[in-house]
Amino acid sequence: MNADYIIIGAGSAGCAMAYRLSEDGKHKVLVVEYGGTDWGPFIQMPGALSYPMNMKRYDWGYQSEPEPHLGGRRLAAPRGKVIGGSSSINGMVYVRGHARDYDTWAEKGAQGWSGADVMPYFKRQENWDASGHGGDPEVRGNSGPLHVQRGSRENPLTHAFVEAGRQAGYQVTEDYNGTQQEGFGPMDQTVHKGQRWSAANAYLKPALKRPNVELVKGHANRVVIEQGRAIGVEITQGGKVTTLRANREIIVSASAFNSPALLMRSGIGPAAHLREHGIEVVADRAGVGQNLMDHLELYIQVKSLQPVTLFKYWNLIGKGYVGAKWLLTGKGPGASNQFESAAFIRSRAGIEYPDIQYHFLPMAVRYDGQAAAEGHGFQAHVGPMRSTSRGAVTLNSADPAKAPKILFNYMSKEQDWEDFRTCIRLTREIFAQDAFEPYNGGEIQPGAAVQTDEELNGFIKEHAESAYHPCGTCKMGAADDPMAVVDPECRVIGVEGLRVADSSIFPSIPNGNLNAPSIMVGEKASDHILGRTPLPASNLQPWIHPNWQNSQR
Repeated sequence: MNADYIIIGAGSAGCAMAYRLSEDGKHKVLVVEYGGTDWGPFIQMPGALSYPMNMKRYDWGYQSEPEPHLGGRRLAAPRGKVIGGSSSINGMVYVRGHARDYDTWAEKGAQGWSGADVMPYFKRQENWDASGHGGDPEVRGNSGPLHVQRGSRENPLTHAFVEAGRQAGYQVTEDYNGTQQEGFGPMDQTVHKGQRWSAANAYLKPALKRPNVELVKGHANRVVIEQGRAIGVEITQGGKVTTLRANREIIVSASAFNSPALLMRSGIGPAAHLREHGIEVVADRAGVGQNLMDHLELYIQVKSLQPVTLFKYWNLIGKGYVGAKWLLTGKGPGASNQFESAAFIRSRAGIEYPDIQYHFLPMAVRYDGQAAAEGHGFQAHVGPMRSTSRGAVTLNSADPAKAPKILFNYMSKEQDWEDFRTCIRLTREIFAQDAFEPYNGGEIQPGAAVQTDEELNGFIKEHAESAYHPCGTCKMGAADDPMAVVDPECRVIGVEGLRVADSSIFPSIPNGNLNAPSIMVGEKASDHILGRTPLPASNLQPWIHPNWQNSQR
């Protein structure tokens, strides 16, 4: 089998590229994906989001190595093993990130990826539902494949959260994906007509209707490289090893874990590490697998005095009602991810733009769907956005069937601990505002008794969880940067005909959830691959707090 372009991985970026590279009908595109169909209510019903990421059928099931600064805990590191990749198992939260995040990319050597450069690609991917929501049409796209909307925000707690932020002296923002990220306001979600709007629904399924796109089910073992050029992909399909050939290019979009692992198995990576596993070195790139970043978060939970939370559905009859209503009408609590209010704030004066993110949820529950025993409650997921701790993805074995070794090295810097303690204390202050007075029945966790730095550190060590935003392991940078893996056109440095385009190329981690930026990478990489002139840069300026140097809010 051969094609002009072979994309390895039908995830957020891969689906976007399958759509864009095949759009003009001139090129044959093969998409290699190991996972299966996304058919079924657990994926397609937004309210069921805690199920697919805990199902072996849809998740690679990776875990971190014992994390040395978190008491040796192994943290779950889910990645989607299904068409749509992690966009089919994620929380459907849509955050572009702050323009300054991408300005940082450009400063780190990813020229052409500044906030002004990437804004038109965010617009191109979006189909923003402005009905009743507003949103600046100069900033938001309305004709892209990716539907973005807001939840019903019927729960009074979603409004209490925003009002509490205002009462505490923070900004209120109508659209954190517009020019003003900083502040409290409504949260965007990738949901359309009550259904999860994954990259598979938005991009891949429409692309597969074209005669020049084909989905190949198989496990990518390695990229075949001859005389310094990538010419094919070796895959295992039904127990047999086959090679797919590419006439033009191969694009790796297999996730922040699997993309570097695939490059290393193909002979691209730190030479000494490859030789340890008996792999012939094709390109000695020290940065492959390094620079692993993620967001950690805590769930600050409060008991609710009023039975207005989602706990009322947390029984067999309630779940049956939610499921039936969604199946019959596409409406009700099942039609939203329930993350309907958000906030982005700065941790202290002298920080130019937000470095703390909040997801608010009108229920006290864990990500795996286990409800707090206390019954009715609500919670804020909170964490610092710009930790300087870095981890790595390395090979356990040259065997493609073996999972890579993942060590995040979370909380390795003293600043991480200080930032997390600040997060807890700022959250407590928000929940203590008058807006929550009718509902606040006392803190469930950490619990009012946990106050000193030492006590808070103990809670963080035991309870911090990944927000599932891994990135950075095939860093994009200048061609002469020894730690860069790809150049600003996503080309693997030192190998012809090979690119990487997914969250692994992020030079630094953006504010917020990573699905929107990963899709943006797929959109922009497509133009580079096709040799098109990039879209004209935006001249919109991000809102920066006028007194950021002297004031935290």
